Amino acid sequence: MIAFIDDHREAYGVEPICGVLPIAPSTYYEHVAKRANRERRSERARRDEALEADIRRVFAENFEVYGARKVWRQLRREGRVVARCTVERLMRIIGLQGVIRGKPVRTTISDRATPCPQDRVNRQFQAPAPNMLWVSDFTYVATWQGFVYVAFVIDTFARRIVGWRVSRTAHAGFVLDALEQPLHD
Repeated sequence: MIAFIDDHREAYGVEPICGVLPIAPSTYYEHVAKRANRERRSERARRDEALEADIRRVFAENFEVYGARKVWRQLRREGRVVARCTVERLMRIIGLQGVIRGKPVRTTISDRATPCPQDRVNRQFQAPAPNMLWVSDFTYVATWQGFVYVAFVIDTFARRIVGWRVSRTAHAGFVLDALEQPLHD
């Protein structure tokens, strides 16, 4: 809101804009005064400003690959006593992010040319009796050995899983195996 008032104060004035927006003119003028005189800012804001420069320096010195945890550890080695959550918050505000190891996993390759399957239950996931409506889905879970894919079938009446399968590869066969389990039972 402060930026909006800054952009339009010449055309409309501060008080008329504040009359429309849910902000008091005194609040706007206080923000303007704090921008002009840094000594009027809170202690936390002044600490954050000084710490921001150190965070940028450590991030740049380490080839812009350090995340919040490593930046925090480097600041502690240099004698700066600061909480890790403060470093995380400031890095998020500044827009700095460390490099993430590994290759991103692409689990879904969508094809816009193929039509989507129809919603046969019209988003009504309630059944009057057991075994009248089953829904299924599959997802992946990250483990130490790699990704594992899990398919499951849920009975909407009982709201419990009636069939499931786990596989190391995402193929249609393991989804059909998950469906065969409740059919066999």
